[in-house]
Amino acid sequence: MGLYIPVSMPLSGAALRAGALEVVVLGGHLLLYPTGVCQEKVTGGAPATRPPVLLLHGFTDNRSVFVFLRRALGADGLRHVEAYNYSPFTLDLRVTARHLARRVEELCERTGQDRVDLVGHSLGGLVGRYYVQRLGGDARVRTLVTLGTPHSGTRVAPFMDAHPLVRQIRPDSEVLAELAAPAPGCATRCVAFWSEFDALMTPVGTARIEHPDLCVENVQVTGIGHLALAAHPAVIAAVRRALDGPGLAAVTGVETASVA
Repeated sequence: MGLYIPVSMPLSGAALRAGALEVVVLGGHLLLYPTGVCQEKVTGGAPATRPPVLLLHGFTDNRSVFVFLRRALGADGLRHVEAYNYSPFTLDLRVTARHLARRVEELCERTGQDRVDLVGHSLGGLVGRYYVQRLGGDARVRTLVTLGTPHSGTRVAPFMDAHPLVRQIRPDSEVLAELAAPAPGCATRCVAFWSEFDALMTPVGTARIEHPDLCVENVQVTGIGHLALAAHPAVIAAVRRALDGPGLAAVTGVETASVA
C-alpha cells in the first residue's frame, strides 16, 4: 500500500524550505544532544489503555532526537512511552536487535502489557524491523513505525564503508538480504514514513518497505528532511494516528508537512 501527499508549491521551493528546516532542526538537536547521552531511568509507568511505545534512535544519535515526539505520544496518558539508547559503539545491527528483544520483554513485564509499539528513526527502524522479522519480535510488536529508515539500503556517504554498521545498511549487505527473505505469518503491522527530500536515502524511496509478506503502509511526506522526520509536528501527529489504527497515518496533518 502506498500513500502520496501532494504539495502545491514548486519543487525547487519545497527543496529549499526542506533544507532550511533541516538546518534549524539540526541546530536544535545539537543543543539537546547532551541531554540524551545517558540511558533514561525506567519506571513501571502509570496504567495505560494502549500498548507501551519504545523509541529507537538512529546511527550515532541518542534519545534526544525524540523530545517532541515522546511528549506528544504520551500527552493524553493513554500510552507509556520510553526511549532506548543502544550503544554508540555497536558494530552489528543484529546484536543491537537482540538487546532490543530483551528490553521489550522487560518493558512488557514492567507495564503488564503483552505487546508494544516501536517507533524507529533511521537505523533504529532497521533494528526494530530485524527484531520483528528475524528474532520472533512480531509476537511482541503490534506496530512498527519507521521514519527515514533505509529498508532497501542506502549508498550515501561511501567514504564511511569502513564502519561495519554502515556496511550493513548498504543495498547488498547480508542484513538486508535477511530482511528480504520470506517472512510468512509476520503479525506486526509496519508503517514507513519517507520523503523525497531525505538526503540520507540514496536512492530516493529506499525508506519504503517493499516486502510481500509484511502488512505495510508506506506514507510519503514532502518538504521534510531526514532529521525533521522525527520532529515536525505534522509527522508527529501522523505517527500518533498510525499507532491508533490502520489507514490513519495520512488522514490529516501530513499534507501540511511542507513547511510554510
